[in-house]
Amino acid sequence: MINWQYRFDPFFRGIRVLRIWRTFLTLVLFLWWDGQSWTYIGGCNPERRQVRQGLRAQWLTRELLRLGSAFIKLGQLLSARPDVLPAGWVVELAALQDKVPPFSFTKAQFLLEQELGSRCAEIIDLDEEPLAAASLAQVHRASLRSGRQVVLKIQRPGLQTLFRLDLEVMQQVASVLQSHPKWGRGRDWVSMAKECRRVLLRELDFRVEAQYAARFRQQFLDQPRVRIPAVIWELSSRRVLCLDYLPGIKITDRETLKESGIDPSEVAELGAASYLQQLVRFGFFHADPHPGNLAVAADGALIYYDFGMMGLISEGLRSRIGSMVRAAAVRDASSLVQELQAAGLVATGVDVGPVRRLVRLMLQEALTPPFDANVIQKLSGDMYDLMYGQPFRLPAELIFVMRALSTFEGVGRSLDPGFNLMAIAQPYLLPFMTSSGSSSPNDLINELGRQVGAIGSRAAALPRRLDESLERLEQGDLQLQIRMGESDRQLRRIVMAQNSIGHSVLLGCFVIAAALIASSQRPVWSLIPLILALPVGFGWFKLQVRLRRDGRFDQTSRRQN
Repeated sequence: MINWQYRFDPFFRGIRVLRIWRTFLTLVLFLWWDGQSWTYIGGCNPERRQVRQGLRAQWLTRELLRLGSAFIKLGQLLSARPDVLPAGWVVELAALQDKVPPFSFTKAQFLLEQELGSRCAEIIDLDEEPLAAASLAQVHRASLRSGRQVVLKIQRPGLQTLFRLDLEVMQQVASVLQSHPKWGRGRDWVSMAKECRRVLLRELDFRVEAQYAARFRQQFLDQPRVRIPAVIWELSSRRVLCLDYLPGIKITDRETLKESGIDPSEVAELGAASYLQQLVRFGFFHADPHPGNLAVAADGALIYYDFGMMGLISEGLRSRIGSMVRAAAVRDASSLVQELQAAGLVATGVDVGPVRRLVRLMLQEALTPPFDANVIQKLSGDMYDLMYGQPFRLPAELIFVMRALSTFEGVGRSLDPGFNLMAIAQPYLLPFMTSSGSSSPNDLINELGRQVGAIGSRAAALPRRLDESLERLEQGDLQLQIRMGESDRQLRRIVMAQNSIGHSVLLGCFVIAAALIASSQRPVWSLIPLILALPVGFGWFKLQVRLRRDGRFDQTSRRQN
């Protein structure tokens, strides 16, 4: 991270703006380069494209880390938009963690005095060395006069001014993207930039995080095996957050857990159960549960840290999720697709045939015993591939849910090789399978009975409907309507491929003509076929882009098969 980022005289401000624009333009150049098939040595194929995407995602992650706080948070927010970025980029950005050198202890003391005033007298024995340092703040351990052990989260100096400058440039970049005829199609970059600004500025206010922490702690007051540090309100402000000090063993430190007499498999089950309760029972969940934010107390209790990123599932969305889970429970892909459309996750007016086929394959993989140990991770990858470049949208909360479940799945497997999240989730999914939110299995049985009854009614009416159809066919009154979504798409690709071949032949003719003229007595005339070849070459590039875009969904379908 640059050392001068908190200085805001015109010279350094200009350098900051230029560096942000340089990163953006470099990214655009990389994306254009990677989109050209001729840039791949040995030919373009999905494997080579995936390797290059991984390298680009790693580059972007490093650039965001160098740009600092606002862009680190931007990367974390973009990781919740698999409809905007390819799956490899989403996975890389989701693991974006910042660890930067701490600022001086003198600055930390000055900021405490500035924020708390005379209340600083309550703080004694403030450790000079921070427990942790990140792009937004650093954490110091301290003792109060009452003997209470606390931690103080202190915001970095000058962060408000830095954020506002970076967000201003982000807004300019979003306007450029929106004005582009191709990049702006189907994307509202300006609205995304405004939402990013709202989220980031809110995260700078530690009073909001204090409210989140208090609400999260309230949810688990009756569960002694799940612990959340309490907020010390009188020592908290906009740029300082004071919490109880709850030491623990890092959740992924399996050896230390065993040496302390703690069963790692029980910790894994406790972590998964606590998170499922957040989703099903409360609808308010920790949106960033990476191993650095989880610890285990000496008695085996689970400890949560860092409440800057929290997710909220509205009642309306929870009700819709319940309908989705019920449809998934009976493997009704058609009903599940209808629920996705009703929730706005699938755009209206699109061919749902491929969607239904992929949903059916995903249901078969997820709900067919024996359950795969990393089924959530696989489903997340399938979902990301399904959404990118297609008319699918998911609320950010659901992306964070899938990511958190996938994180717990990985943590659970590191603690217990036999860990199975799907087996733990079954009793917690029962409330989602009922319309009232109760957990009675009778409602699920009734739902299954309703499905069987509907199938029986259709089967009983089948002979009559078949007889009527045959009679209409004999009388010539039967009209046959066929949906040709898949055939139309394949036919369109064939036509574009033929046009591409024609463009390639024409380009070859122009090149040969230019070569022949160049070897004649008047080589200057060779510029004419080369100039004529320019629009043909441009048309050929456009056809290649359209062919790749139309082929993404078919590639995803083949991977599912």
